[in-house]
Amino acid sequence: MYTKFQNYLKQELAQIEADGLYKNERIIESPQGAEILVKGKKCLNFCANNYLGLADNPKLIEAAKKGMDARGFGMASVRFICGCQDLHKKLEAKISEFFGTEDTILYAACFDANGGVFEPLLGAEDAIISDALNHASIIDGVRLCKAQRFRYANADMADLEKQLQDAQKCRFRLIVTDGVFSMDGNVCPLDKIYELAQKYDAMVMVDESHSAGVVGTTGRGVTERFNLRGKIEILTGTLGKAFGGAMGGFTTGKKEIIDMLRQRSRPYLFSNSMAPGLVAAGIRMFEMMTETNELQDKLHSNTDYFIKQMLAAGFDCKPSESAICAVMLYDAPLSQRFAARMQDEGIFVTGFYYPVVPKGQARIRVQISAAHEKEHLDRCIEAFVKIGKELGVIK
Repeated sequence: MYTKFQNYLKQELAQIEADGLYKNERIIESPQGAEILVKGKKCLNFCANNYLGLADNPKLIEAAKKGMDARGFGMASVRFICGCQDLHKKLEAKISEFFGTEDTILYAACFDANGGVFEPLLGAEDAIISDALNHASIIDGVRLCKAQRFRYANADMADLEKQLQDAQKCRFRLIVTDGVFSMDGNVCPLDKIYELAQKYDAMVMVDESHSAGVVGTTGRGVTERFNLRGKIEILTGTLGKAFGGAMGGFTTGKKEIIDMLRQRSRPYLFSNSMAPGLVAAGIRMFEMMTETNELQDKLHSNTDYFIKQMLAAGFDCKPSESAICAVMLYDAPLSQRFAARMQDEGIFVTGFYYPVVPKGQARIRVQISAAHEKEHLDRCIEAFVKIGKELGVIK
């Protein structure tokens, strides 16, 4: 049987490559940072989620080492069987304090948090109203739940209101949205979503993965941005982006919701607890976030400068309130050629194309970091201009 299946896979893979959609992984030979080593060549990295530049932060590395020295390498069990360490409870408390929520539950990744949040809470009598551009982990989590599904166009409040009206027959209603939509960089209009939720008696869930540490004056995400801190029922997020760039996810929100997830959320019940070193580094990271706002301020300044210069150069960039700048190219093979030529110039970026984004919406997604200096930004912009003219993207 495998011979037949193998031939099928070869044909499918060949077609993917012929369509210009094949994904090749590049190998980094250094720690993550503003400057990395790829195939022995130094490159400036503009495609990492390392928004605050903490992925190689000495304080976090030291905290992780101390955590392993004090609490070991791994937990070797799930929490309901073997319990957790005091470090895990301390990190959960730090996350709750940071977001102004009542309680927090840790997961191995935010994909698990989103995969495990819906099924334990909602049933066939209920409704999930989801933004059309929500992350794949939300989509997969919704698929595992028996609740009725409603979808509204990205950040379209008129469409959301229509879906809420259609869902009024359901017992409980939950609106679900990304805080920052990772492919476009736009921030969800949470103030308007909250107003509609109040009007139509619904709850709200926000995935803060690309917004926490980035959006809001002190990086506390979209709830801070719209003065709704502590008012949203469910927030999910990750420690794998702005918050150190390693592993770990969380759901934080109302106490009873978190209690129910501890009882019934399958990714939580059947996955190992986070490793002690990662937990210890996470605790130190949240302490650092309350000590200074220097990194957030620098990130916001870097992002404003980069986007302004790219627009002035003639590039088609989607509006953004985050650290993401989507440089639109629309053609998948072009996005790959563009990214390859940028790497030749010492700039590490990635072309995004179907199925990661809709067909005909290919782009280079540039991600700015507090680790970038102005000279890094200027070198990236210069390379974009050079390759953009070479490939006929700008004049």
